[in-house]
Amino acid sequence: MSHDLFPAATAEVARHRAELAPEINDAWNAFSKAVFSPGALDEKTKQLIAVAVAHTTQCPYCISGHTKLAARKGASQQEIMEAIWVAAEMRAGGAYAHSTIALDVLDRMGTHSHTAPNGSSS
Repeated sequence: MSHDLFPAATAEVARHRAELAPEINDAWNAFSKAVFSPGALDEKTKQLIAVAVAHTTQCPYCISGHTKLAARKGASQQEIMEAIWVAAEMRAGGAYAHSTIALDVLDRMGTHSHTAPNGSSS
């Protein structure tokens, strides 16, 4: 028996979700519609942001859905890929930026092991 890791997001699933919590579902749909409506940012830009965020949150449903919506709003494959690269840099940048915390902990512990330019410890 084969079972997908991520079940398909079908109309049946959406209907069931709405039946279980109709008021919340309606509020969610209204919120989503408001967020993605044109404002200071156009719809294409908002969808490109969503594609990038979906990659950082690693939601396969969001990646698929917002990639389709971005393309429908006129985003090119190159624009979508650049948005994904921005997400990758931001996600990796988080580890780089948070190294400040580890370095601060080590400084407060008084561990000052430095590597000299030739690779030897000083």
